[in-house]
Amino acid sequence: MLRYTIRRFFELLLTLFLIATATFFLLEAVPGDPLTERADHLPEASRAALYERYGLDKPIMERYVLTMKKMCMGDFGESFVYAGQTVTGLLKTRLPVSARLGIQQMLLGVTVGLLLGIAAAMKRGTWVDYAVVTLSVLFISIPHLIFGLLLQKLFAGTLRWLPTIGWPSGADLWFGGWKYTILPTLTGCFSYIATYARLLKTSMLDVVNQEYVLTAESKGLSQGQIIRRHILRNAFIPVMTQLPMSVAMCITGSFFIESIYAIPGIGQYYVTAVNNQDLSIVLGETVLISILYILVLFVTDILYVVVDPRIQLPGKKHR
Repeated sequence: MLRYTIRRFFELLLTLFLIATATFFLLEAVPGDPLTERADHLPEASRAALYERYGLDKPIMERYVLTMKKMCMGDFGESFVYAGQTVTGLLKTRLPVSARLGIQQMLLGVTVGLLLGIAAAMKRGTWVDYAVVTLSVLFISIPHLIFGLLLQKLFAGTLRWLPTIGWPSGADLWFGGWKYTILPTLTGCFSYIATYARLLKTSMLDVVNQEYVLTAESKGLSQGQIIRRHILRNAFIPVMTQLPMSVAMCITGSFFIESIYAIPGIGQYYVTAVNNQDLSIVLGETVLISILYILVLFVTDILYVVVDPRIQLPGKKHR
């Protein structure tokens, strides 16, 4: 297990290095540079000083080496557009906003999805099963952008029950301003519902005909006991390995949802940075989000081996 963990960790570092390198050179290939608009009307000396401050006067390979060194020391760059704004400072102010939105979406979506998955598996072949499958396909097919606009038009425009845009701040950042969070939470939870309903249903159907389930039925256990003790316990293994990825998604936020509802999270700022060609912020956020996802994949791989004893590690002999 230790050998496998160490190998996976070094693979993680290599993947992160490749992502950072590819992102850097792809952004460098974008025509123009982020300082052109600011420097156009400056005197030549001031223009040169501005480019020197951000290191854009150096050759591309030298900038690459300096950028990688700074990242290794925890410096992920400063905004070209907003002087003094850094990626780390951006995360401190905007990550809690994205985290609350994502956590609410995940809690609601996963809970509803699991309940629907159980219902579909236990009522397979009935209208309940068909309804859950239809809803899952619908929810996973329609983009968040469409759901967001439809909910805005209905509940904020036609019925005027909820605000169109905005997000709680200050003392209400975590546990207040609920009216502002309802529509964004609903918009983002549909994909979780579809994913977990289909995942749990499929997993339960794989388990329900196993020999130990048939043995439990022959012993006279009630359906509720069989579901709780035997079916769900084993059917939850794929769900447990999917949950870490959902946690990563909920922390990083939803770019489109934050843009639709004018939510000041890292997703909205990322879109703004791309539009403004704020390349240092785009690079820094991309690398940090990649770190989070890769760490989650690492934990998921280890968790999968721990929770499912049927998985054999590479190089481990079968007994």
